[in-house]
Amino acid sequence: APAVFTEADVYQRSFDPQAYLKEFYSLSDSQEWATGFLKQNLRSLHKIFSLDGLRGDTLIDVGCGPTIYQLLSACENFQEITALDYTDQNRRELEKWLRNEAGAFDWVPVVKYVCELEGDREKWAEKQEKLRKKVKRVLKCDVTKANPTDPLSLPPADCIVSTLCLEAACKDLPTFRRALSNVGTLVKPGGHLVMVTVLKETYYAFNNQVFSCLRLEKHEVEEAVGAAGFEVKLSEVQQVTVADDCADCSGVLSLVAQRSVPV
Repeated sequence: APAVFTEADVYQRSFDPQAYLKEFYSLSDSQEWATGFLKQNLRSLHKIFSLDGLRGDTLIDVGCGPTIYQLLSACENFQEITALDYTDQNRRELEKWLRNEAGAFDWVPVVKYVCELEGDREKWAEKQEKLRKKVKRVLKCDVTKANPTDPLSLPPADCIVSTLCLEAACKDLPTFRRALSNVGTLVKPGGHLVMVTVLKETYYAFNNQVFSCLRLEKHEVEEAVGAAGFEVKLSEVQQVTVADDCADCSGVLSLVAQRSVPV
């Protein structure tokens, strides 16, 4: 594990989105751990977005990175999606796919897998098109700011998704709790927060680089969500086999919470 916290400027300077995508999202049989991890998260998100009430007009993805997997189920339930990430090259990589540019990452195997979960593998092209149309904005954000999209102010959304982001962006538990409060302001009262968070992970690595991760327990995440003004509706841990040197998490927490309506 890295001895020090990976600061934001390290991401900005040296995070390679293409290498990251290749390592964790290729869905190839040769990358058994990454493939199992991704499929498990896709199944969790499919289940979450099949729940009653997880629909609306607007959705904000906080810390999207260069990925779209976290939006494949969600895009069936929301009309307008805003994707936020700190790192410029991640946003550029995402925009490359959204514009269907040459050299963009090939998400087709992942899209097909989600379509299969939804019962029709052949709908993959339609789903890609739908997602490309629905992502309206890709913006810079910093979850450590009281308004993560400062200087812009976004209207609060019906739902926020944040997958594998805050645990990498926060150096300690107080920072994590503050970041959740900051992110919480992006959702309407009565709206939902959907999180996929790795537990007990201290690092992830690819391309000969190691990135730090805040080691979290399930109860710490749930308490932080509660303190940010949300009521936890669903909280489930999937165990992860640590068989790989690319990460040391022991489980993944899928969580749904609803922002309390002021009385």
